[in-house]
Amino acid sequence: MTRFSFTIAATDGKARTGTIAMKRGEIRTPAFMPVGTAATVKAMKPEAVRATGADIILGNTYHLMLRPGAERVAKLGGLHRFMNWERPILTDSGGYQVMSLSELRKITEEGVSFASHIDGSRHMLTPERSMEIQRLLGSDIVMAFDECPRVDQGRDAIARSMEMSMRWAKRSRDGFDSGHQHASVSALFGIQQGALDRDLRLQSAQALREIGFDGYAIGGLAVGEGQEAMFATLDFAPGQLPEDAPRYLMGVGKPDDLVGAVERGVDMFDCVLPTRSGRNGQAFTWNGPLNIRNAKHAEDQGPLDPRCTCPTCATYSRAYLHHLIKAGEILGAMLMTEHNLGFYQQLMAGMRVAIGEGRFAAFAGEFRRDYLG
Repeated sequence: MTRFSFTIAATDGKARTGTIAMKRGEIRTPAFMPVGTAATVKAMKPEAVRATGADIILGNTYHLMLRPGAERVAKLGGLHRFMNWERPILTDSGGYQVMSLSELRKITEEGVSFASHIDGSRHMLTPERSMEIQRLLGSDIVMAFDECPRVDQGRDAIARSMEMSMRWAKRSRDGFDSGHQHASVSALFGIQQGALDRDLRLQSAQALREIGFDGYAIGGLAVGEGQEAMFATLDFAPGQLPEDAPRYLMGVGKPDDLVGAVERGVDMFDCVLPTRSGRNGQAFTWNGPLNIRNAKHAEDQGPLDPRCTCPTCATYSRAYLHHLIKAGEILGAMLMTEHNLGFYQQLMAGMRVAIGEGRFAAFAGEFRRDYLG
């Protein structure tokens, strides 16, 4: 098995389906990666996550460096052994969480100094340290260290941030390559920035191409700009990136976001939405989102979604799930999360088949008709 390869099996318009091959297994694209922030996909055993159809999960550099610590994870055999997930893991760089979770932070050319949200201890995260942490964790897909500016900042500020992120991307590349053993088994993805600006995104893409990465992420979206603005950016951003490499839209999204982004040429996604929503009583179904807390479900003996093939829908009624969530029972969070992750993977599988059969436009139209009403 090669260290990393990406093969496109079929295209339909801008939509693509293919396979990423890595030492720990193949990743079918379009792919959705469940988020395992602190070495766990919340409310799910790893084997249950795999049973939904997930080929890869995401781990969080910021959270894991603070607790239990990257050095400790390495001492215990790496993240895969630590959490009992033997398939590929993508780790984010930690940059986004530093920006969003730490009020006490200072950004310089060197990196970001910040206070831990756990105990207030001071830390410094640089491109080199981010690469080291991800190496210690044993990540399969490593993300370059970047800054994610707010989309409502002025163009000059966004441009300065993007340019610094590109300098950090080069330092990430150098730091990744200096860890020879790590570089021989893992892949490194660069992150395009530039907010909603076509020219800045093109400059970012050109800088990343010159450095050279295994895959390319589209960062700085799904941060409050709304779906219309996100889709307008995705109308051009994926096409600015290399055609023969995976394109990963970070932090997205709702089911209709995924369909629209695949339609525009995106291959990979991650989002906390299916797990977080499940814990809070929201189920995603082929007929749109459903709030299981609503009283109308209290005596409904039907499944969450009659079209869903997950174990929750095969076994448990809406009435029972309503009771569990209203009562605050842990099993409610587990079953709702299992359903949501299963639904997301069924959606991705449906898109892969539709692209392969050349009927993606029809699939997307039918999905929107049923999901959006």
